[in-house]
Amino acid sequence: MTKITVKETQNPTILKFEFEDFITKNESFEFKNIDEAKSSPLAQQLFYLPFVKTVYISGNFIAIERFSIVEWDDVKDAVAEQIGKFVDNGGIIINIDENKPRKQPITVYGETTPNPSALKFVVSRMLTKNAVEYKNIDQTSSSPLAKELFKFPYVKEIFIDENYISITKYDLNSWDEITLELRTFIKQYIENGGVVLDESVTINAEKQEQIKTEEFDKLDVTSQQIINILEEYVKPAVAADGGNIAFESYDEESNIVKVILQGACSGCPSSTFTLKSGIENMLKSMLNDEKIQVEAINA
Repeated sequence: MTKITVKETQNPTILKFEFEDFITKNESFEFKNIDEAKSSPLAQQLFYLPFVKTVYISGNFIAIERFSIVEWDDVKDAVAEQIGKFVDNGGIIINIDENKPRKQPITVYGETTPNPSALKFVVSRMLTKNAVEYKNIDQTSSSPLAKELFKFPYVKEIFIDENYISITKYDLNSWDEITLELRTFIKQYIENGGVVLDESVTINAEKQEQIKTEEFDKLDVTSQQIINILEEYVKPAVAADGGNIAFESYDEESNIVKVILQGACSGCPSSTFTLKSGIENMLKSMLNDEKIQVEAINA
């Protein structure tokens, strides 16, 4: 008899029904109604239950989102039993089209960062040449992947650059609880052809790069020197930690350099130490000016 384990999620309307083995081959499915669920006989059967709103099938589980007409405590055992009986009677969970072109497999692994709230997910494929940051789901029109990641209740901020995705979480979960789920989702999303960044972003980024070049030429010599130092010596180091640093301004009178911290660097407890002991001392030394101070406008 098929064993089904019922697990709660951070969303009280969604419950996961886990199998002991994987039920999909590196693919994820979402069905909003019975017509969408033609490829899943099990999902179609579940939609006959009046409280079923959405059915998700991925990895080793089926997740069901309910309407508010019932509470999960009243129906979860019956749903688990129905799923188990369906499978035991030879029912098909999902029809996989074997003629579909095979997706190029990728690897995704997590790297810790100096920021305990941020984890860097490194992908074995280039994602973008231009760094992008999202603070909330409303900003994700240019990144379908970021939009999907924000649906996880513990995702606070997302930063994408080169071949990695840096995710900052809320404190309600530990990384031990959510890393595998995020890594698996990112891997399957990209392998299944999901769009990480819209092509129009690249075009827009190229225009932005041209604007940045024009603005650079208008800056004073010291500001240009600061930008060059940040680009050559600082950015590679912070990128390795899943973050980014961007020049904002330099005030000749106060000698204050303002920068923007992104990704894992934003909100990192050690960012102040890094700014003062690392970047500030580097600028003082390389510019031969002991009066320089570095401030992060979003630290």
